[in-house]
Amino acid sequence: MDRLEAIEMFVRVVETGSFSAAARHYDVGQPTVSKAVAQLEEWLGVKLLLRSTRSVTPTEAGTSFYERSLRTIEEAGEAVIAARGAASGLSGKLRVSAAVCFARLHIVPRLPEFLQEHPELDLELVLDDRTIDLVDEGIDIALRMGPLASSSMTARLLAEAPRRVVGTPEYFKRHGIPKAPVDLLAHETVIYTRDMGGGEDWTFRKGTDAVDVKLHGQVKINATEGLRAAVFAHMGVAIASAWSFAPELKSGEVVSVLDDWALPRLGVSAVYPTGRMASTKARQFAAFVESCLAD
Repeated sequence: MDRLEAIEMFVRVVETGSFSAAARHYDVGQPTVSKAVAQLEEWLGVKLLLRSTRSVTPTEAGTSFYERSLRTIEEAGEAVIAARGAASGLSGKLRVSAAVCFARLHIVPRLPEFLQEHPELDLELVLDDRTIDLVDEGIDIALRMGPLASSSMTARLLAEAPRRVVGTPEYFKRHGIPKAPVDLLAHETVIYTRDMGGGEDWTFRKGTDAVDVKLHGQVKINATEGLRAAVFAHMGVAIASAWSFAPELKSGEVVSVLDDWALPRLGVSAVYPTGRMASTKARQFAAFVESCLAD
């Protein structure tokens, strides 16, 4: 086995704390990963990992080797790209985590142009509205919405979108159009429970004026796809990012109201596993997403 490949497997074992997780990432059997680490230990003449029935932890030498291996892997990747030339594109595997609706509306439709530039790249999208463990799931880059739960993560803000009060023309025809934030108290609201901005409690701002509103919602939903379906069914208004209803806002199937009042904007960030350097593939994918949202 190539020595750099063995080092990459060792790094993945340390990051996941598991030989089996590393094997799943590389789509090989667990004995292959164990053999690679054993060959590294024999070559170095030191013990890199302490194995038990429940966990795998690096030794002092293993921790030192892991930290330097991260830089080695990154530099090797950069060297390959420099030698081949930028036009050669990216190669290998890239695992990306993103929210289901956001990816469906804004990432997947644009993927053909990204993959056309990088025909040797294998891209795996892990779509889930939950906040998953990046290391445990073998994720190279995650697209996270709203404030980040941990400041220890390596992250970069890619874009922000305004939040809107949205509803269908049919709903507003039946119930009237709110002229001020307090008018929402007379409306049924579909509450998105995973929204980091407010959920039921929102502050509307116009210049120096600020109005706090606690929305009433008979229906609460924890997934954007469900929120969209409820709005399309004329069940009420919703507060959501412009990203969540971008096609429908453009077509007129959904309209926004109270646009002269501002709500907290929603950001999307590129997040990388803690303790790892962002790979060239991950950084270029982040730049691609940034360009998609800029458009």
